[in-house]
Order: sequence, then C-alpha cells, then structure tokens
Amino acid sequence: MTLSKTDLYQEVAQQAQALMAGEKDLIANLANLSALMYMRLPGLNWAGFYLLKDNELVLGPFQGKPACIRIPMGRGVCGKAAETGLSQCIHDVHAFDGHIACDADSNAEAVLPVYQSGQLLGVMDLDSPHTGRFDQDDMTGLQNLVNILQDAIA
Repeated sequence: MTLSKTDLYQEVAQQAQALMAGEKDLIANLANLSALMYMRLPGLNWAGFYLLKDNELVLGPFQGKPACIRIPMGRGVCGKAAETGLSQCIHDVHAFDGHIACDADSNAEAVLPVYQSGQLLGVMDLDSPHTGRFDQDDMTGLQNLVNILQDAIA
C-alpha cells in the first residue's frame, strides 16, 4: 500500500522527532534531517541546508551531489527565501529569474527559512529532477519538519 503524501510527511515527522529528541547539536540534527528527507521523500536529488554566515548562505549538511558552497543573500531561490523570510515553492527553476544552477539536473526546488531564537539561521533546500515535484502539500509537510528542527535546537 502506498502512503498518501500527507501520511508520508506524518511518518517522516515522527521519525524526525525521534531522531532529534533531546539532541540540541545543530550539525547533528541538520545531518540527520537531511539524510531522513533524502531517504524517505521520493523524487529528490538533493536535500540539505545552507547556513547564514556573514550575510551569505554557506553550504551545511546535505545529501546528494556536491553543491554550490556560497550563495549571496537575495540570489537564487535560496537567497530569495533567506532575504524575504518567505518559503519558495518553484515549479520550474529554469523559469525562476536569477536561478543558480548548482546541479543542471535539478528542475524544481523547495526552500524554507529556518530560525533559531528568532533569528534567521539559514534555509532548508530540496531539489528535484522532476518539474513540478513540489506542491502545497509538500510545503506544509516540510514546514512541519522545519518546526520540529527549530524546536529541537531552541
């Protein structure tokens, strides 16, 4: 039996809570959450985090191909999410003005800001080779994962 997208995200959220229960270390939690998303969410070719350092996003823990190391604030999907504080659900990255092509195989992207103690910590970034891979159900499920992470590292 195949799980509905909502049920899948509920299972992944339960697994994320179990992995991060009692663990405050940022890097350990980012690494485990990256691996969990990459392993459980279908149709991804990259899942990970960029962390805000000196007004730019710097590559953090991830699963997938090697990636861009630094992204200026406001540039690309990650930079826009970080600068505006708004999640980005991009159907076709090639139609996104200013897209940074770290991986030519990526066609869709979901990016969500992550906060620690009310300050922008960085962004959660997921890429897919499938155009239109992410929808509102994904964004709701991913926001729940961000919330679990933020609670764990608070």
